[in-house]
Amino acid sequence: MSTRVTLPDKIYSGYIFDLDGTLVDSMSTHYRAWRYALQNNGAPHEAFLWDEFIAHGGMAAPDIVSDLNRIYKLQMNPQLVAAQKRARYDYLLETEKLPIIEETVGLVRKLKAKNIPYAIGTGSVIDGARATLRSAGIEELFSIIVTPDDVPPGRGKPEPDIFLLAAERMGVPANECVVFEDAQPGIRAAEAAGMAWVQVF
Repeated sequence: MSTRVTLPDKIYSGYIFDLDGTLVDSMSTHYRAWRYALQNNGAPHEAFLWDEFIAHGGMAAPDIVSDLNRIYKLQMNPQLVAAQKRARYDYLLETEKLPIIEETVGLVRKLKAKNIPYAIGTGSVIDGARATLRSAGIEELFSIIVTPDDVPPGRGKPEPDIFLLAAERMGVPANECVVFEDAQPGIRAAEAAGMAWVQVF
């Protein structure tokens, strides 16, 4: 198996993990759900192909729709498309078991054993995040999950608010945290929060 991430040698006071593409290999399932919802709402075929999907990784779904409206001069309803995407994702999870990313989940298990604080900071809403964790069989590992619903509208990634709130809930200063992320919006959010980061491929 190819290495997805190089773990840092330094021990941090707090660890924050993105979810999709960082802890759970769920990106292809999310992509299929997005394609379904967008096509149902009049988006052209060339909108949100894989590379563009990856470039938006970690952003809240309504913010992604708003960005696509701007790029492609569309008038899709962000909340409606996001809801349809979530429903399709949930439907797909009824028949799929999502695989974990071994390196990051293995690190979480070690942190739990040592009582080192850790949290999830995700662009998914809480129901979607819990569905992903359940599908992967790791829901019991996480008690702190911060989503776009926990911060003001429009303050999801790449804004730092989700990660700053995760640090607050862990009781750890932001500059003593490290973020594990697979997507550029999340990396920019970590930098804006003054946190170290590690990219997962």
